[in-house]
Amino acid sequence: MNFKATRLPYEQTGYFSRLVTDYLKGSDFLKPFYTHPVSLAGIESAIREREQFPTDRNTLVSVIEDQYRGQPAKEAVNNNIRLLRNENAFTITTAHQPAIFTGTLYFIYKILHVIKLAEYLSARYPEKKFIPVYYMGSEDADLDELGHINLDGEKISWNSRQTGAVGRMKTKGLDKIMERIEGEFASQPHGPELIQLLKLCYLESETVQEATFKLLHHLFGEHGLIVLIADDSRLKTRMKPIFRDDLFQHIPFHITEDTIKKLSAKYTVQANPREINLFYMKEDIRERFDLKDGMYHVHNCGISFSSEELEGELDQYPERFSPNVILRGLFQETILPDIAFVGGGGEAGYWLELKPLFDHFKVPFPVFILRNSFLLIRDYLSSKMEKAGLTKEMIFMKEEILLGQIVKNHSGNQLSLDNEIRELLAYYDSLKKISGAVDHSLAQHVESLRSKALKGVLELEKKVLRAEKRNFSEAGNKVHEILEALFPLNSLQERVENFIPWYAAYGKGFLDLIYQNSCSLEQEFVVLEEN
Repeated sequence: MNFKATRLPYEQTGYFSRLVTDYLKGSDFLKPFYTHPVSLAGIESAIREREQFPTDRNTLVSVIEDQYRGQPAKEAVNNNIRLLRNENAFTITTAHQPAIFTGTLYFIYKILHVIKLAEYLSARYPEKKFIPVYYMGSEDADLDELGHINLDGEKISWNSRQTGAVGRMKTKGLDKIMERIEGEFASQPHGPELIQLLKLCYLESETVQEATFKLLHHLFGEHGLIVLIADDSRLKTRMKPIFRDDLFQHIPFHITEDTIKKLSAKYTVQANPREINLFYMKEDIRERFDLKDGMYHVHNCGISFSSEELEGELDQYPERFSPNVILRGLFQETILPDIAFVGGGGEAGYWLELKPLFDHFKVPFPVFILRNSFLLIRDYLSSKMEKAGLTKEMIFMKEEILLGQIVKNHSGNQLSLDNEIRELLAYYDSLKKISGAVDHSLAQHVESLRSKALKGVLELEKKVLRAEKRNFSEAGNKVHEILEALFPLNSLQERVENFIPWYAAYGKGFLDLIYQNSCSLEQEFVVLEEN
């Protein structure tokens, strides 16, 4: 496979929020909302801070060893698990829910980003060790979001009636989606290999989290990626003091509420705290707590606790308490020796709400790094772009603006009335000088005439362009088809498409392509165009 890479500023794509682009530019307004900049200096300061924090490495390694028991041995993974016990070993983490069959492409991009960054930092600081970690958000209960994939423009859903944490759900019923995948991709160059792997992971695993664990171990184990399922009583025991403060004092609510007020002065708020930011999770239940009349009610379940009963439940069964987005990062950074977290634009929005919460509980706040983003352009689309006169920079324009640009290019810029507008403005400037010399009040009248004339000429230019666009309707249709293929559902490709068609066509070469072109600390959007 031969792809050419072009890097663009994220802002140029138009697909990222102002908060994200301001963060990337180092906005002064946002600096109080994070601790370390995205730079080697930021990494070094994060390491120094992390070295002062007591991480329970022995418990962490014990949990990971138990989770890997029975998995095929991968030397790089086993080495990294052993290294985690050392005080000079640090993790680079990304997190995502266990969407079936990985969900969307950026699931893969996130993981390859932490792998690339860990390897870069290990080479840059050979006296230390950096370990890539995928933290599985297996406790998420949003099956509507996690239970479907898009293949060739079609949304394929897992019709399961199970409830509770998606990671704990049984894989029953995924065989029907597997049949669809096999029927569509078995004839692709790497289709049989991929189908065998997906069957092994999804049809021979009891739960979704087990299937996701297996798949990521097979795909990325050679890079030493550690997959962590934090749904474990031993890990949640570390969070008991924080969970108590949330349940009984509502400290996270009060702290983040103030931060959100400050952030919302300029940006849309990503996540709002609740008075209680924990769910009760047991068997097929994951529901929020509602505090009413001194009793803690589990929403929709008929389960309730007094304060004393809830204290006892937390003490005996910490695994039954599941953090929401406000507490999830705090949990993650408490149990891992983390110095950097790689997340998407939405994650940036809520991580910037959390720094005072980390400060209060004296947990190190990691370097937040925007995950890598890619646009993949296959050779047939590249050829169509060339025929339509589209460059990689142009495809990120709004379709209407892009079409107008193409019409002008086809017409040799003859449709632009720029020269005529300049002449008109010069004409009225001359009239203004002449009339103003006679009577100063006439200058204002000339200015009014000039505005009306300019408005008329600009309207004429628009009408001429619209007429010419009709003449180029065929070209417009081609442009629309290209944009629709590159940006399905008017979104970035990575937010809609799944990795399956790419792996079926290119095999592990696809993962190698993304790995080779992944940024580490550079924050740039990457366009990969097949030659």
